[in-house]
Amino acid sequence: MFTIEKSLRYDLEIILGIYRDAVKYQKEKGYNLWPEFEKSLIEKEIQEQRHYKIIQNDKIACVFSILYNDPIIWKEKDKDPAIYLHRIATNINFKGKGMMQLITDWAYKHAAQHNKKHIRMDTWSDNENLKSYYLNFGFIHMGQVNLQKNNELPSHYWGSTLSLFEIKI
Repeated sequence: MFTIEKSLRYDLEIILGIYRDAVKYQKEKGYNLWPEFEKSLIEKEIQEQRHYKIIQNDKIACVFSILYNDPIIWKEKDKDPAIYLHRIATNINFKGKGMMQLITDWAYKHAAQHNKKHIRMDTWSDNENLKSYYLNFGFIHMGQVNLQKNNELPSHYWGSTLSLFEIKI
């Protein structure tokens, strides 16, 4: 049985390891690579209680973070009440175990509890496999956005083109 809980400070090194393994996987598949996320970024998300982990038998199977506003990426659509999913990464030992379905189900409930009407995500526009994957979970492709240098965004976003996805609740 899997449970979704807020990540805790003592989870930090395991979380960073999961992200490092995700970058290795991205590299093997020829996808755009995440940077090595700064420890301070993940610490801040944990402190703000916006970072989550999926647990099974005391092992972290998957991690993700959320936002309630994402105006730089979603621009005028950010005015809509939404939850934004970010940095989903699955522990390599749990790939193929349904993590995305768990996250999507959780996001529906979480969004409803917080009076949000949309679940949103973004990914690199050239990652066709991941885009198809999100479509299979009921997300609708909402277009693309080209991002310029902006100090409010991590630098790995600068100059990238993202595909935007949404589920209306």
